[in-house]
Amino acid sequence: MNSILNKKTKFIDLGLVGYQEAWDYQTRLFEKILSVKTENRGLPQYHQQVTENYLIFCEHDHVYTLGKSGKESNLLLAKNGLPLLRAKYFQINRGGDITYHGPGQIVGYPILDLENFFTDIHKYMRMLEEAIIQTLAEFGVLAGRIKGLTGVWLDAQKETNARKICAFGVRASRWVTMHGFALNVNTDLDYFDHIIPCGIRDKRVTSLQQALGHAVDMATVQSVLKQKMASVFDLEMETMQKEPGVMILPRIG
Repeated sequence: MNSILNKKTKFIDLGLVGYQEAWDYQTRLFEKILSVKTENRGLPQYHQQVTENYLIFCEHDHVYTLGKSGKESNLLLAKNGLPLLRAKYFQINRGGDITYHGPGQIVGYPILDLENFFTDIHKYMRMLEEAIIQTLAEFGVLAGRIKGLTGVWLDAQKETNARKICAFGVRASRWVTMHGFALNVNTDLDYFDHIIPCGIRDKRVTSLQQALGHAVDMATVQSVLKQKMASVFDLEMETMQKEPGVMILPRIG
């Protein structure tokens, strides 16, 4: 456990950004934290550096990502069909199976040194889910969990009608996290027809727009979610500008 705890968390809004650019960016932050932890080894407390925490929000252009435990067969179209959907495909180093990211979806990448908070990955996942559940409640949408399945669901108690509204997939090394969650707000759900989302065949996906029957202002949802993340994790949030090297994309209509 760190001798010097730091709950200050730098919030960065990347806007609409390419998946590879965002992956590279969070990897740099992740590795920077690991480097500090390596340097701190064996040093007396008064010489140790604090480790930083980050929370990144963004949207991606159309992309399918497959986690390290996933099956490529859960992508239901040939890769040469991806350009017709204006979509890309990445095999990545998070947990979980296949999912979709696209405009109208809030993707969150918490890059936290959990030794600043607690050292329990199961607790971390449940707290991420709790922040989403509390966010949806602010919009009058009741969401919950399904035992044995990671994610946030609508009608979670009705096995035949449960729909996933937020997917999760994380990586952790030496208690430092990366990757995170994807909350469907105004997402084009047709893109999920080309995969078996999260490798679960008998469950559908949904969005906040579908649940409410109308589009929702993304900035408003992001603001609420940022507040809930700060509250659930007891983060001391400070907003910062992105560092150089991340390409922001024009928005897709």
